[in-house]
Amino acid sequence: IFCDEDMTIIDSIKRVPSSVSSVREVLPGRKYFIARTSEKSDPCVTGEQEFKNTVLKTPKPLYEAIYSNLTGLSPMIANEICYRAGSDPDVSAQEFLADDDIATHIYRTFSRFMEVIVNSEFEPGIVCKNGIPCEFAAIRPLHLLENGCTWEPFESISLMLETYYASKASSTRIHQRSQDLTKILANAVSRTAKKFDLQIKQLESTEKRDKYRIYGELLTTYGYSLEPGIKSATLNNYYTGEDITIPLDPQMSAIENAKSYFNRYSKLKRTFEAVSEQLEQTKEELSHLESVKLYLENATTEDDLDQIRTELHQAGYIKSGGHPTKQKSGSGQKNRTKALGPWHYVTEDGFHLYVGRNNFQNDELTFRMSSGNDWWFHVKANAGSHVILKSEGREIPDRVFEQAGALAAYYSKCRDNEKVEIDYLEKKNVKKPNGSKPGFVVYYSNYSLVAKPGIDGLRQED
Repeated sequence: IFCDEDMTIIDSIKRVPSSVSSVREVLPGRKYFIARTSEKSDPCVTGEQEFKNTVLKTPKPLYEAIYSNLTGLSPMIANEICYRAGSDPDVSAQEFLADDDIATHIYRTFSRFMEVIVNSEFEPGIVCKNGIPCEFAAIRPLHLLENGCTWEPFESISLMLETYYASKASSTRIHQRSQDLTKILANAVSRTAKKFDLQIKQLESTEKRDKYRIYGELLTTYGYSLEPGIKSATLNNYYTGEDITIPLDPQMSAIENAKSYFNRYSKLKRTFEAVSEQLEQTKEELSHLESVKLYLENATTEDDLDQIRTELHQAGYIKSGGHPTKQKSGSGQKNRTKALGPWHYVTEDGFHLYVGRNNFQNDELTFRMSSGNDWWFHVKANAGSHVILKSEGREIPDRVFEQAGALAAYYSKCRDNEKVEIDYLEKKNVKKPNGSKPGFVVYYSNYSLVAKPGIDGLRQED
């Protein structure tokens, strides 16, 4: 809310008319005032007895009882007070009154916390989860930082807020711009998954092919001894040593029945071979779409979206002219890929790690930016970025391999898993089949490690 020296509102990010709030209008020309919160107590002057009589007598979870009775405290800060007191925030506040020592301990923790506020001992910062800003606070929230989140400190609250909301605005803009791509991908995945299921059923329908071949062979071998016009024959299967009953068409001879079974076998065999090949192509297509979906979820810039749009266009999922923001030429796409660059991290030991932002960049990173003795990492049997560990002729400690594996897990579809299996090998043993989709590679021998997704101990470079 932007005011002049007389506290008259000039304008605000969000305007609030009387139809929205009967307590306070936030409109140009109106006087700014702090809305009354008489139903809440001032936490800076709340004493122990008042705390117990209001907060701890409220029939709500403890964290909710704190922020609903004391003005100026957010749910996150209320959870932080509970965490520092060692109290379960979801337990009813009234239960803590049963033990006066525990009730006093909660109050004293709250009081010490408020002393930090009163003394202006602020530590403004942004809380990030998986590298993405999710909260901001004027005081370090230990309950988040000790549960997998990271902390980015700032010199002032103003700079913290500016950075946080700029990031949020960028994320919102990217999300809005990516909605058409999200829909295109969802439709493509749905169609391809249905095709995959249909091909599986077609493949299952060919399972009797070998049985028909055996029928034909046995009828050819023993058919001379069969009486004409019979509807079935029980013959010894010389492959297993067991008897087998073969249905027959009584209008045909044994040899004609054998030819009929051979024809059915040949037809099913051709179907099996064709569908098996189609199934592999569909599996590769699904894998490709899952990788593009992952990169779309990780997109942080409009350049990222443009490269994804170009990839979908080249793969035929976006028709030419249907999306004005897509790249118009292959050369333009290559220039953008080169300009954007992969994510770059440096370990505490000074080793450099590079991560592909999309499938085009995966190819660029693996086959143009790395040398044969560099190490290549990728999540096992799932969508994920190519990660290159530059060896630079140095001996690489085990902890660096573990950090590279954790980075490959972090930039994969398995980011939220507790443990992820990672394949790694020297880059010279990674091959790209001719005509394969962007980002697709093959390798025939590799090492494996299990990693917890994360970027701990790594410094990100521009």
